[in-house]
Amino acid sequence: MNPIMSRVNRIPLTPLSLLERTARVFPSRTATVYGETRRTFAEFQERVARLANGLAAWGLSQGGRVAVLAPNVPLVLEAHYGIPWAGGVIVAVNTRLNSQEVGYILEHSGAEALLVDRGLLEIVRPVLGNIPGLKLVIVSEDPAAGPDDGWRPEGARDYEAFLAGADPALPAIPVSDEGATIAINYTSGTTGSPKGVMYSHRGAMLNAISDALQHGLSPATVYLWTLPMFHCNGWCFSWAAPGLGATSVCLRQVEPHAMRTLIEQEGVNLFCGAPIVLQMLASLAEKEPFRFGHTVRAGTGGAPPSPTLLAAMRALNVDSIHLYGLTETYGPITICEVQEEWLGLSVEAFAEQMARQGVGHHMAGELAVLDAQHRPVPADAQTMGEICMRGHTVMEGYYRDEEATAHAFRGGWFHSGDLAVLHPDGYVEVRDRSKDIIISGGENISTIEVENTLAAHPDIAEAAVVSRPDERWGEVPVAFVHPKPGKSLDEAGVKEFCRERLAHFKCPHTVIFEPLPRTSTGKVQKFALRERMWGGQAKKVQG
Repeated sequence: MNPIMSRVNRIPLTPLSLLERTARVFPSRTATVYGETRRTFAEFQERVARLANGLAAWGLSQGGRVAVLAPNVPLVLEAHYGIPWAGGVIVAVNTRLNSQEVGYILEHSGAEALLVDRGLLEIVRPVLGNIPGLKLVIVSEDPAAGPDDGWRPEGARDYEAFLAGADPALPAIPVSDEGATIAINYTSGTTGSPKGVMYSHRGAMLNAISDALQHGLSPATVYLWTLPMFHCNGWCFSWAAPGLGATSVCLRQVEPHAMRTLIEQEGVNLFCGAPIVLQMLASLAEKEPFRFGHTVRAGTGGAPPSPTLLAAMRALNVDSIHLYGLTETYGPITICEVQEEWLGLSVEAFAEQMARQGVGHHMAGELAVLDAQHRPVPADAQTMGEICMRGHTVMEGYYRDEEATAHAFRGGWFHSGDLAVLHPDGYVEVRDRSKDIIISGGENISTIEVENTLAAHPDIAEAAVVSRPDERWGEVPVAFVHPKPGKSLDEAGVKEFCRERLAHFKCPHTVIFEPLPRTSTGKVQKFALRERMWGGQAKKVQG
């Protein structure tokens, strides 16, 4: 018997135990709402059990990876519990990636099985034959997926039939080691190759509890899924919301009219997302004035909310809270806790306070702004250092990449790559990035990945990619391109070349043709290009 299991006063931490309790205590409460379909927690748990038992009966190996490619539908919530309950590891895949990128993730993760929404089959169709380890494909035949050309992978199973043929009895929680991997999430790396960020059962449990503490999750919570469930496992709300008895209102595609309707009809009181999600509601209200009849809380990250956006949200009866984190920290690891004295400030002054990334959440562990020698910077709101973390909700490491893990964990801290100052009240504020990452609309974009794509163009001699501020997306990529001698390029052609090889959100919004500035040693001066794009602003992050 495992020693940890034999102790009377300790069992392994896992978010699976949260659902077990909720389904037992609140079996008849609504767990999921999706279109006209509503399911109770008793029904939700049975579907989880069927998925777990079906995967186990099929032959999923202990620790076997199961990829999930689907929009924000109940299937993904069921998978977050059913896959680890079968002893597997969930790999939730970004639905905005292209076929090549998804294929890389399936191959690198060693996925044994894939759960895929019918509407996203076209993404995996070109690559399934190149993933030798993938033995099982299960297709969710969602009628809302749109047009269907009838193609299905050879031997594919229907999701509902797969569940119907499985044992409905909930098996015992299979976790004997709380440090075991529960999920692998792929994020853009500064080298351009996606990295698999490993989450443990323990970290997922503690981050789910932190979600509950920060956002007041309870059976009275009605949570609208505007944040992608693939993004850091929905900031761990994919475990927290069902696990704490909250109702999950699923939204296949973020659209402002649908958001407003569901918030009003279902009594939604919490949702999360990048600022662009809030902006969608604000823009709708400009065209069709409205105000919610109850207070709604909105957690937003990726960029600080502007005074204009905060004012618009207040007018809609939406309380916005600023969060900050990375895939490597299970999503948000800080929260800009609102102090009572801020409430009397003007909108502009309040926004200035809210623009800061804030303080570590309840389960974060340690968070500090450190200089190059790993010494804390003074709390003077001027001296910049790197935000570093260590503790409960820092990743276990990068899957199959010990070198990158060691580099990220150097000095006994996880290095975020974000440069910040520390204010006298202990709140951190990000001012710049030390790594080549652009965050646009909440999505990470590796500038090196885009540069490598541009370098493959037969008529491009060299290219550099930097960010520029954007009112809608926070920040977007801009490409500086120098053609080969005698070659002619145009912006539309370069953009199309990128669109054929990259997910569209990664492609340059602007292409500028000119020689690149270099140092005396020949290194491209990307900082000079960024200075041009940001107009000398002291703060060069917005996405």
